[in-house]
Amino acid sequence: MSWQTNLSWELAKQRSVFFQQIRNFFEKNGVIEVETPILSQGTVTDVHLDAFKSRYHFLQGSEISDDHLYLQTSPEFAMKRLLASGYGSIYQICKAFRHEEAGRFHNPEFTMLEWYRIGYDHHQLMNEVSALLTEILGCEAAEKMSYQQAFEQILALDPLDVTAEQLKSCLSSEGIEGDWISSEQDVDVLLQVLFSECIEHRIGLEKPCLIYDYPSSQSALAKISQSDPRVADRFECYYKGVELANGFNELTDATEQLQRFERDNQQRIALGKKVQPIDNRFIEALTYGLPQCAGVALGIDRLFMLCSGADHIAKTMTFTVNNA
Repeated sequence: MSWQTNLSWELAKQRSVFFQQIRNFFEKNGVIEVETPILSQGTVTDVHLDAFKSRYHFLQGSEISDDHLYLQTSPEFAMKRLLASGYGSIYQICKAFRHEEAGRFHNPEFTMLEWYRIGYDHHQLMNEVSALLTEILGCEAAEKMSYQQAFEQILALDPLDVTAEQLKSCLSSEGIEGDWISSEQDVDVLLQVLFSECIEHRIGLEKPCLIYDYPSSQSALAKISQSDPRVADRFECYYKGVELANGFNELTDATEQLQRFERDNQQRIALGKKVQPIDNRFIEALTYGLPQCAGVALGIDRLFMLCSGADHIAKTMTFTVNNA
């Protein structure tokens, strides 16, 4: 059992300066810092995310049938409720929680930077992500590449017109095999494995790389592209083997958003997972009206890894889950 911190005093001082640089960036660009609750009565329905939950026995006027509160996996729903309430462009630095295994790039409790730009689309927000990284890391401006281009250039596959069998063949040629792969028929699952195992470490080596236009089936909170309905207005940012950020041209249609959440829960049932309570206050906010905006979530601890040269996320935080 270790009582000592993982974060050295020198890195603690550097991290303090790092946070101030981020706040200075947003102040300079007219984006206002906000706070929202970490606990919520609703949570994400995403099949690939599981939230921590806690009992609370004093809820009043709740439509939720049980007495659970959920730790946020991101502040997204609450921040969009602020936007629907009339707020302008906003950002937040906060704790987020995901019930996943700890590793080199992940701790179940971590620090997230999330911001929303009124009137922006995802391409304008990509430019701002690039500007932030340039200022914080002193790196070159990010390059941009579509999801389709990444697969075609690196794996000679068109991810928007491919079969499960073609993907399995590609995985095998890359030395990635297993019984579960042989039986898997979900194209999105196979695409995600190929991207994480065969593409991520080959992009963003010299400067950040922004991958955009993900398949619409992988983008539950993004608008569908007006030029190609096979893809959605979503992007991710990678640099030096690290996935840093995930952003969207935000979906503003409440009916479509509710349908997507319900489809998520149906898929959770099919996979033997528990149905998650939909955040109805978020849906009500969308019904009232969310302005045109783009938003992005960025992993602060991962960014500080790159800033400080740390080789493990544990070295960027005072205490990890294993010695909290």
